[in-house]
Amino acid sequence: MDVKVAKTAGFCFGVKRAVEEVYKVAETTKGTVYTYGPIIHNEEVVSDLEKKGVKVLETEEDLKNLTEGTVIIRSHGVPKYIYELLEERNISYVDVTCPFVLKIHRIVEKESAQGKHIVIVGDPNHPEVVGIKGWCQGKATIIKTKEDAKSFLAESGEKLCIVSQTTFNYNNFQEIVEILSEKGYDKLVLNTICNATQDRQSEAAQIAKQVDAMIVVGGKHSSNTQKLYEICKSECKDTYYIQTLADLDSEGFPSVQCVGITAGASTPNKIIEEVSKHVRIKF
Repeated sequence: MDVKVAKTAGFCFGVKRAVEEVYKVAETTKGTVYTYGPIIHNEEVVSDLEKKGVKVLETEEDLKNLTEGTVIIRSHGVPKYIYELLEERNISYVDVTCPFVLKIHRIVEKESAQGKHIVIVGDPNHPEVVGIKGWCQGKATIIKTKEDAKSFLAESGEKLCIVSQTTFNYNNFQEIVEILSEKGYDKLVLNTICNATQDRQSEAAQIAKQVDAMIVVGGKHSSNTQKLYEICKSECKDTYYIQTLADLDSEGFPSVQCVGITAGASTPNKIIEEVSKHVRIKF
């Protein structure tokens, strides 16, 4: 069997940097280490960190109740007021927000301070988008779908600044921007989708077109992995979304000649290699 593994599969720069820093802090810091939310959307990584004593703060209330320890701000980033809260309470923290996300924070803070209405293209429930909105000083609207874009109305004379969640589907972002452009608004459009995301999505689509079956590996709560699955599914009907090798149903797997494998930005290389090796041997 021919197995095509995407070169862009697995940890991106921002995630790799964040995970390595958490392990480093856990090994070198006295006292309890916390992450504000899971460091990345991968249960295996989070579980391993828990074994090393790293605890996850799930809510803002948990953060407010802290009196000691070190808090790690995860790669998705947080609203500005979270930094202020930590500093007011004199809680030590380490910021491992992805540099690409930090860049968006700076953009929306600056543009909103100049009076622009910030439009964030992304999932309103995703922590990255929540964080981005938390750096806006004025009006901010989140648009997830083309329907949202069609129903969006800006005030007369209002200037827009349009940015995107770093893991948003590039084609969908373009379509949404086109809809907003047709409304004739005075706008500044900044494609803030991470280059690694665009490359990963493009390669996944190309592989999916060439294979009989496609396997997408990643956490069930990973936004970028979910988008990879949608992209691959549109190109290859036999596309499977798994979190680990244990989720791959060998009996239900079709008899095929060529299989493609890709993985989200929060998927460790170890898991990708396990899946790839299994497919080569088993089938």
